[in-house]
Amino acid sequence: MSNIKKILIIIFLFNTLTFPQENVQGLKYQIDTLLSGPFFQSTLAAVEIYDLTSHETLYTKNEKMLLNPASNMKILTTASALLFLEPDYRFITNIYYSGNILNKILYGDLYIIGGGDPLFQTHDLDSLVKLIKETGLKEINGNIYADVSWKDSLFWGDGWMWNDDPSTDAPYLSALNINENSIEVFVSPTSFGKKADVYLKPETGYVNIINKTITTYNDGLNNYEVTRDWIDRKNTIIVDGSVRNVPIIDSAEFWQGVNIFNPAMYCITLFYEKLIKDGIKVDGVQGIKTIPDFAAPLTNYYHSVDSVIVNTNKPSYNLGAEMLLYALAVNDSGKPATAKNGIAAINNLITLVGLNPDNYSLADGSGVSRYNLVSAELLLSVLKYLYENKPQLYKKFYYSLPIAGIDGTLKKRMLDTPAQNNVHAKTGTLSGVSALSGYVTSKNNHEIVFSILIQNYAGDSSLARYYQDKICEMLADYE
Repeated sequence: MSNIKKILIIIFLFNTLTFPQENVQGLKYQIDTLLSGPFFQSTLAAVEIYDLTSHETLYTKNEKMLLNPASNMKILTTASALLFLEPDYRFITNIYYSGNILNKILYGDLYIIGGGDPLFQTHDLDSLVKLIKETGLKEINGNIYADVSWKDSLFWGDGWMWNDDPSTDAPYLSALNINENSIEVFVSPTSFGKKADVYLKPETGYVNIINKTITTYNDGLNNYEVTRDWIDRKNTIIVDGSVRNVPIIDSAEFWQGVNIFNPAMYCITLFYEKLIKDGIKVDGVQGIKTIPDFAAPLTNYYHSVDSVIVNTNKPSYNLGAEMLLYALAVNDSGKPATAKNGIAAINNLITLVGLNPDNYSLADGSGVSRYNLVSAELLLSVLKYLYENKPQLYKKFYYSLPIAGIDGTLKKRMLDTPAQNNVHAKTGTLSGVSALSGYVTSKNNHEIVFSILIQNYAGDSSLARYYQDKICEMLADYE
């Protein structure tokens, strides 16, 4: 009998059994039974569960073991941002100019200054250009520069995998970000035997397209790849393979995102193109340059730290987490921000919750790095600290987390169970790594905090997630 069949039989038997839940021992028995299957003969599980209402530890297993947290690393980063950044902290993108404005003409250079905003999008850039037009400016007799001095020049985190490129999950990092530092590639079939149509959103001359596609019959299968010349770090999009020709009513258009190398130049190219489109003449070139001391402000655009935290935790947004890490670094040590200085701020959080940061290995803010090593005990301690010591910040953090069966990365999990619309938790997934840590309300209205780290398994994460979801359902039913 195959291992998969054995596991399925155990899952079936578990679903048909009932266990006593009138006390902690009953809950421990259930979880021990769940975690004793063949899946865990070669897979590590670390679990800690604590009743915040009765101040009682409900379950522990390997809670001090160091494991990779994947995106549960975002718990440490976003909690640190809530604790150490000012409530009104803003990620600001500024527009400055040098020289003089005479008769609606700027005799000098225009600067777009990156402040690490991970939510900055094309429509925000459009708003900036609109504000510039409202000043009456008609012509720039000079150059367009991006100032990226807010952070260091390292464009990836320590321990990020080289072959994650060109995934949007591994965005290039910059002080000046736009569109999640990625671009959407749309592929639409034409007539049989002809190349498919390929276009970009946003449209820009910053990216080249090599179209090697062919349109196949209606009953054919899509078999095409969208990639970027990431080996040479060029922004050349390559689309190759067969594209199915289906009726228009079936929505024949397909799309995929890819990351963009040198996002600051990407941003100022879009900026330049928008200025031209809106009738503002630009005589010079685009480049990277720090603003001179005598430059003057023109306008700006920003996003609040609260919005960045929500947009980091709900969809597990890697760029958001990394920019929060750099914001912590600037807050503590000034510019240019470095990951090392941001991690120092997270270490302050670890000390604050009563643990020793020397016992852990932290490499980035998002959990993309394979170098991160934390414990279920640490993650639970942070969640517990927010609840018990920072009630106002806890509320912000709690509502930034995905909700089971409702939204974010938990939208399709724990459906039609007591955990649906109950569990608020952060997911984490890398190859061979699955994590889930957060809060759940039990049947007797006790608030429970938990951390479940599962690691070192082959194949996809579906079984690991199954066990995590089952534990959450037990906790929702616990009384």
